[in-house]
Amino acid sequence: MSTARRLRDLLPDLSPWRSSRDFRTLFFQGAVTFFASFMAMIALPLQIKELTQSPLAVGAMGAVELVPLVVFGLYGGALADALDRRRLILLSEAGLGVLALLLLVNALLPDPLLWPLYVVAAGVSALSGLQRPALDSLMARIVPHDQMTAAAALNALRYQIGAIAGPALAGLVVAYAGYAAAYAATVAGFAVSVALCARLSPAPPSPGAERPSLRGIAEGARYAWSRPVLLGTYAVDLAAMFFAFPNTIFPFLADELDAVWALGLMYSAGAVGSLLLGVTSGWTSRVRRHGLFVVCGAAVWGLAVAGAGWSANIWVVLACLAAAGAGDMLSGLGRATIWNQTIPEGLRGRLAGIEVLSYSVGPQLGQVRAGAMAGWTGTRPAFWGGGLMCMAAVGALCALLPSLVTYDAETDPDALRRRGEREAAQAQEAQGAQGAQGAREAGTAA
Repeated sequence: MSTARRLRDLLPDLSPWRSSRDFRTLFFQGAVTFFASFMAMIALPLQIKELTQSPLAVGAMGAVELVPLVVFGLYGGALADALDRRRLILLSEAGLGVLALLLLVNALLPDPLLWPLYVVAAGVSALSGLQRPALDSLMARIVPHDQMTAAAALNALRYQIGAIAGPALAGLVVAYAGYAAAYAATVAGFAVSVALCARLSPAPPSPGAERPSLRGIAEGARYAWSRPVLLGTYAVDLAAMFFAFPNTIFPFLADELDAVWALGLMYSAGAVGSLLLGVTSGWTSRVRRHGLFVVCGAAVWGLAVAGAGWSANIWVVLACLAAAGAGDMLSGLGRATIWNQTIPEGLRGRLAGIEVLSYSVGPQLGQVRAGAMAGWTGTRPAFWGGGLMCMAAVGALCALLPSLVTYDAETDPDALRRRGEREAAQAQEAQGAQGAQGAREAGTAA
């Protein structure tokens, strides 16, 4: 095989981009939303800081965001299974735009108020919780079964580019143009995003879908509990984030290494590592053992965080944090692929709602763990100790849930059932389109 061919094989697989118009639309919509959201994400805490000069007041924003995200994330999962997902995405995106408009109006007041900032923060968290399950569960409907890993890689790549460029651009806008300009850019971004969401194809619920209820949410939880592979994906992610999410103590490590200048680099190193894996992710589309992605990626994450704690050299620390980001992305690709390949269509929304718990609660608890352990043992032991505990937890979960490690997309019963259902649905759609075309031709001839 030539060197050029090997390099092409490393590049991201663009199959979902070519095969699905809705995927392309969501890709652009997500990119616009990321940049628009980062404007508000940077401006909002800075404005609270300016109005109060209180670290506690800034930190309280996280408290008002967590509960709405969890509650509405679970309810949003039930809604995604009972309503047209396109409509749910469109309405929640419009709601986010209205909240951005409220921030803009408040910023334009002669004396901006503090309380609307918290109300908007809680509202954004609630609407994001409602929308996220619909977005996640829509992917399996618009992307072919064998392109799930490629789609997850492209979505992650889009996110990492936004995570690196978005805060930098937002910081410049806030610093040189002010809060009102940042919020105005957010409003404009959501206006474009709503227009893109309107171009999506309808995504009605499955026939016989039930109305949202606590019983329906519990049904989704029971299904996840009954599937060791799914249970393993949630458990590994929670363990990795709880034991080895050290972002809250980055400033203390920077002080100990006499490298305060590198604090911003520490926060962005993980995104850089994820981006590097994303731009060389072509090979992931040819892998069938996605459970290995989940556990190996989480183990790399833990080992890299431990390495960051062991090292006294800031450049080695940054390299370890970049490696941790790459491991996190690899694990995320495995989780997204398994979810989209195995979860029944009628439960996708509710299972995506449970995912919201995984990605929101884990990092929050991980920050508490890191801060408490750093106060007890010191900053660097909190790093390497958490990393080692992460690796131990991943090993224990592999022993308890071996089916996650042995998962194979070509042999797993749930994956094969979902593939068959998707192929049957596509055949039915093609038959319907062919029948409609024949009717039009007959009408023309008549």
